[in-house]
Amino acid sequence: MDLMDKLVSLAKRRGFIFPSSEIYGGLNGCWDYGPMGVELKRNVKEAWWQDMVARHDETQAIDGAPSAFSMVGLDSSILMNPRVWEASGHVSGFSDPMVDCRETRNRYRADQLVIFGIVKDNQNNISIDENALLFASPGELGKTNDNELLAHHKKQAKKTIKALGEFKLIQIPNALADEKLRARTIAPSASKPGTLTEPRSFNLMFQTHVGALKDNSSAAYLRPETAQGIFANFKNVCDTARVRLPFGIAQLGKAFRNEINPRNFTFRSREFEQMEIEFFCKPEEADDWYLYWRNSRYEWYINLGIQKDKLHLREHETDELAHYAKSCADVEYEFPFGVSELEGIANRSNFDLRQHMEHSGKDLRYLDDLEQEKEKRRFLPYVIEPSAGADRATLAFMCNAYTEDEISGEKRTVMKFHPKLAPIKAAIFPLVKKDGMPDKALSIYRQLRTHFPVSYDEKGAIGRRYRRQDEAGTPFCVTIDGETMKDDTVTLRERDTCEQIRLPINEIVEHIVEQLI
Repeated sequence: MDLMDKLVSLAKRRGFIFPSSEIYGGLNGCWDYGPMGVELKRNVKEAWWQDMVARHDETQAIDGAPSAFSMVGLDSSILMNPRVWEASGHVSGFSDPMVDCRETRNRYRADQLVIFGIVKDNQNNISIDENALLFASPGELGKTNDNELLAHHKKQAKKTIKALGEFKLIQIPNALADEKLRARTIAPSASKPGTLTEPRSFNLMFQTHVGALKDNSSAAYLRPETAQGIFANFKNVCDTARVRLPFGIAQLGKAFRNEINPRNFTFRSREFEQMEIEFFCKPEEADDWYLYWRNSRYEWYINLGIQKDKLHLREHETDELAHYAKSCADVEYEFPFGVSELEGIANRSNFDLRQHMEHSGKDLRYLDDLEQEKEKRRFLPYVIEPSAGADRATLAFMCNAYTEDEISGEKRTVMKFHPKLAPIKAAIFPLVKKDGMPDKALSIYRQLRTHFPVSYDEKGAIGRRYRRQDEAGTPFCVTIDGETMKDDTVTLRERDTCEQIRLPINEIVEHIVEQLI
């Protein structure tokens, strides 16, 4: 069982994440967060909100010099006037190329379906037999194991290999766009070639209808991102919050995309939460603020325990940039299924405000009236956008935390969350269910729960109770034993090292709170 399978199993077993509507067979691309998962994800979002909005340092340094800025929050509607999505370009351009397999009924994104050919390798003189079959894989070149790929098409692959003798796999570019090559391509899990359709455009927005009538005039969309709600409210925030450039508007909220091929557990799903900031600044300062937010967001993950060697900050090449972006970088994490994006930080120029100003007819320019009279000007600010996925971040923290180790000769599985993110901060155990220990334990439990989330467990051997909490990621276990009944001290066990110390009851809260900072 690979790491991802183990993590999915633990997530179900310990109440982190369940398949949505599982008793009815589930729904692909949809997940429910259980008692542990909802606390973990809430902690991730709360850490982001506190660090980015509520407790941010208003005199952060940019380019070596102090610069004050404000951060405010917003919670915009999921349903918006459909003209918002026309202005943003989502109605006309928010689509992916899609191909279907007529045999398996599976659907794939054409740009993620890689076509490989088995070719003859004659002393590095590579030639492709005109009759040789091609094989499609959802993987990428360099990440797909030859045997793993060919296992889906074992019989056909053996025939081709036998005919060619020495062979290797190479990628065949633009195969899906070529009718002749598609006719020779075997789709994943298909038994014969030629079952893939021609790529066609597929809009990712979920459409719905507002009101009693279902026609074009009542059409609306579930928002595919939270950013446009911020741009549409830019003038409202300027008028009411009395903010001055530079400033940021932050939003946490649900977004929806009708993904063609949801995959990799909660990483790519159809319903997800975003943690997004639109940071408005003067055009001439945009490059400096871009660097500030790019580096700041990268450090945020490290400060919450992500291993630095598994976290990458990748600057986009020029040909990768969106048409409106001056620059963009991705914070990437090495998931068990490969290196993938956690967050994007982009300099979006003034594209979004300009689009909404043109389509709405409203003047969204910012009045810079702090300069001298002759310097006053109206202009559209530039926007730096750090856009993170709450579900992806939660999954990354889970992958990073999953550990299998051995303590005193005993193997265990433990989720080594940063204490700030751990769903439960402490578990309270009476050593035995007698001699007044349960009553004492419940008293301590009620005292601690007013400060942070705790749990109470009196069932089973103490070792098993420790193991259950290790799998839940609980940083501390507090055991009430015979000594407690004599001197009001308890045994405090630390999750990662399993070290135990004696501590007076009245010092428990202070000791644990120190670890949560």
